[in-house]
Amino acid sequence: MKQQLEKYLFRNDAHTYAVLDGASVPDLPVRLYEMNATNVCLYRGELPADLVYVAPYLVHLFPETKFTNWLLSECWGKHWGIFAQSPLSLTGMRKQFRMLLTVNDENGKPMLFRYYDPRVLLPFLMTCNRDELEIIFGDVRYYFAELPDAAQLSRFHFAKDKLNEVKLKIEVDNKS
Repeated sequence: MKQQLEKYLFRNDAHTYAVLDGASVPDLPVRLYEMNATNVCLYRGELPADLVYVAPYLVHLFPETKFTNWLLSECWGKHWGIFAQSPLSLTGMRKQFRMLLTVNDENGKPMLFRYYDPRVLLPFLMTCNRDELEIIFGDVRYYFAELPDAAQLSRFHFAKDKLNEVKLKIEVDNKS
């Protein structure tokens, strides 16, 4: 399974990122630190200790690093986050992804938007109009998210004013 995910996620013409939910990934800040992963919290400023462990983190993934190997071997079926491919730097991606963290309800009240949960992103993308998709995608070429059916990964691409989804087969086993 890990090899299949690597094949889909890593391309020579784009950076690969994971947006991970600290509330879902056990001890995410500790793992990021211990495995020396290139990352940044999507929340701004100094966070209280309890928020550090539930905040979303943007991680620049590189093939065959300790963190990437661990993530791709352990994440499947646990809705830990989403993946994205983009030509942007980590700083550029953080700026884009931070813009998506807050949305307003029908009364104009701001709310946190957990787009980085695949259970949220998948149905949300299906309801977006062209203008909303332009905002969500920005400079992201592809989004990847696990499907509830553990044997599939969705790849989303926005082109020619249309959302395109490709379902990629994943062989689920315990050998990865």
